[in-house]
Amino acid sequence: MVEGEAGASADALTVAEIDGHPFGTVTFTGQRWAIGDVRLVAPILPSKIVCVGRNYAAHAAELGNEVPKEPLLFLKPSTSIIGPEDPIRLPVQSKRVEHEAELAVVIGVPGARMTSRDDAMKSVFGYTVANDVTARDLQRSDGQWTRAKGFDSFCPLGPWIDTSVDPSDLRVTASVDGEIKQDGRTSQFIFDIGTLIAYVSSVMTLLPGDVLLTGTPAGVGPIEAGQKVTVEVEGIGSLTNPVVAHA
Repeated sequence: MVEGEAGASADALTVAEIDGHPFGTVTFTGQRWAIGDVRLVAPILPSKIVCVGRNYAAHAAELGNEVPKEPLLFLKPSTSIIGPEDPIRLPVQSKRVEHEAELAVVIGVPGARMTSRDDAMKSVFGYTVANDVTARDLQRSDGQWTRAKGFDSFCPLGPWIDTSVDPSDLRVTASVDGEIKQDGRTSQFIFDIGTLIAYVSSVMTLLPGDVLLTGTPAGVGPIEAGQKVTVEVEGIGSLTNPVVAHA
């Protein structure tokens, strides 16, 4: 568990070891380290990653798509997850891989067929930062999204899970080599988080640790080997990954 105030400098943060999983009463072992002395990995390995397409009107428009009348769902495999500073590996099958900055929701309690937004929000454990890396050319040629979204390293998550942030109006950005490419706010969602969770739970049971990616703002664009892409969500933190050619 990372301890410290949101937005604090790295030298003001510590990492405390907990006994067991975080989805209940947290017990500390007493072991603590400065955050600079540890390597942060992806903060969760879920049973599934449920993603929402076209949840910002401007992003739907930039790809020439209509705004969906109900949430548009797809899945990414858990094997696509990497952590901070892990490399995004460009697959040989694709000529155009793009960044997609997103707020990610981490589920804390099991839920199925939740009928109200309020009940759905009670299932949330916390929030983290995600990059829904996408092979755009394969997405278009395949006619469905599994291959384009599912390559190993195509779901960077981190740097940690924030359990106290208000997700209703957070700035979400993506930068490539320091230049901002995407810049949106969660208040621009077509479907809010509670609505999304309730909708997903009407299809599949959500389990503790499952991750929901909430959609990306306009400005998606290509990433190339040698670059660094940073996704930042206000109040949570930033997630940086280098881009490399697949070995």
